[in-house]
Amino acid sequence: MAQQKKMPRPKAETPKGFRDYFGAEVDERKVMLDQIAGVYHRYGFDALESAAVETVEALGKFLPDVDRPNDGVFAWQDADDDKWMALRYDLTAPLARVFAQHRNDLPTPYRRYTMGPVWRNEKPGPGRFRQFYQCDADTVGCASMAADAEICALLADTLETVGIPRGDYLVRVNNRKVLNGVLEVMGLDEGAARDAVLRTIDKFDKVGERGVRELLGKGRLDASGAYIDGVGLTDAQAEPVLAFLTSKGADATATLANLRAAVGDSVIGADGVSELEQIADLLAAQGYGPDRIEIDPSVVRGLGYYTGPVFEAELTFEITDEKGRSRQFGSVAGGGRYDDLVKRFTGQAVPATGVSIGVDRLLAALRAKGRIGGKAQGPVVVTVMDRARMADYQAMVGELRAAGIRAEVYLGNPKNFGNQLKYADKRNSPVAVIAGSDEFDAGKIQIKDLVLGAKIAENATLEEWKERPSQFECARGDLVAKVREILEADDA
Repeated sequence: MAQQKKMPRPKAETPKGFRDYFGAEVDERKVMLDQIAGVYHRYGFDALESAAVETVEALGKFLPDVDRPNDGVFAWQDADDDKWMALRYDLTAPLARVFAQHRNDLPTPYRRYTMGPVWRNEKPGPGRFRQFYQCDADTVGCASMAADAEICALLADTLETVGIPRGDYLVRVNNRKVLNGVLEVMGLDEGAARDAVLRTIDKFDKVGERGVRELLGKGRLDASGAYIDGVGLTDAQAEPVLAFLTSKGADATATLANLRAAVGDSVIGADGVSELEQIADLLAAQGYGPDRIEIDPSVVRGLGYYTGPVFEAELTFEITDEKGRSRQFGSVAGGGRYDDLVKRFTGQAVPATGVSIGVDRLLAALRAKGRIGGKAQGPVVVTVMDRARMADYQAMVGELRAAGIRAEVYLGNPKNFGNQLKYADKRNSPVAVIAGSDEFDAGKIQIKDLVLGAKIAENATLEEWKERPSQFECARGDLVAKVREILEADDA
C-alpha cells in the first residue's frame, strides 16, 4: 500500500502587500479615529457603516483607476447568483449606492462620515499597502459651494485636532471646471489627445512646469534616462495649460484673476472660477486664511472622478526618508465634488462633495515628527508566588480593574519568578505586584515600580534611589492607592 503523502505545512507569512499591526500601532490608530470622528460629529455629520463588499457593477467606472476600472479590486464571482463581488476600493462609491438605495428614508442633504479599511489590488511598494484605513466625510444633495467650503474647514480643523499644528499643513483648493475651460480654449474635445493632456497635467507636482512643457511637446528624459514620448503639441497649443498650472498669485484675488485670463471665453471655465471665488469668500468669513487654506491651480485630482472643486491636504514639513534624504511629507487627504456618482443608480443628477483622510499616512507623519510612537504602556502584572492562592491574586486584579487600572494575573508557569518579571518587561508593564504566603499571612504585598527600576538601572544616583525606592512593601488594603500613586508619578 502506497504511503500517503504528507501535506506540507503552510508558511507563516503575511500576504504580499499586507501587514500585521500590534499593540501601540492599533491603540494609536484608535485614538486618531476617535479624534477624527469627534470633529466630523461636531460638524453635524452622522456615522454610517456600510458593507465592506460591493458588487463590481456598483463600483463601476468610478474606481480611481479609470484605465482599468475592474482590475484594481479584489473581486470574485458569487456562487449563488453569479454576480461579481469586490472588496470596497474606497468609501465614496459605497456611499453613492447607500444614498440611491435609501434616499427616501434619508434627509437631504445627507451628511455622513464613515471610517474603515479599504482594499486595492495594486502593486505594493515601500509604505504602500493593499489594505489601509480611510476616514471620509461627505454631503450628498447640496449644490451650494457652502458645502465645499465647509469640507475644507473641516479638513483643516481635523488636522489640527490630531496633532498637525498650523504651519505644518496646507489645504489647497482647485476646480475641475477651470481645467475643462482651459481644455475647451485649446479646442480639445473628448478623445485620445485630451486624455493624454490630462495625464500629463496630473504629473505637474512630480515634474514641474518644465517637465509638463516637455511632455506636452516632443517628450523628455526621465530620472532613469528613459525617453518618454510627448503629446506632440506646439508651444502655442500648450500655453493655456501652462498658464493654468502656473496661475497661482500672491493672494486669492490675484490667482482668480489669472485663472479668468487662462479660461478666456469658456463659460464652464468662468463658472469654475466663480465657484472658487465663492469658496474663498466663505472661508474668509469664518476666519480661515491662506495660512490654512488657499486656492492653488496646480491641484489636479482624480481626473475621471470629480466634476467641480477639488481639495488636497498637504503636510509642508520635511522628513528624512529611508535613504537619509530630506523630503516634504506630502499629501494626507483629498476630495472634491462628484455630482455624477449617484446618477449612475438613479438616472437623476444628485450633487455631492466630500473628503477622504488617509489615516495610515497621518499616523506615519506624526511618527516621523516624533509626536507619537514608542512603546504603549502595558498592564499592571500581578505575579504568582503560590498557585494555591490564585483566588487571592484574581481578587487583587479585580480590585485594580474596578478602579479603572489595566491589570492581569501572570498565567504562565510560575515556577521561575525571574521569567514572570521578564514577561512583565516584555509587556512594558509599569508595575508588578508580588505576594507569597508570608505576605498574605501578614496582610502585606510588595509593589515593584518597573519604570523607575529601568531608569535606575540605566542612570540614577544613590540619592534618587533613597528618595523613591523601586520596590516597597505596603498593606494589602492599600494596593489600589499605591499602584495609582506610582502610575501618576511615572506619567508626570
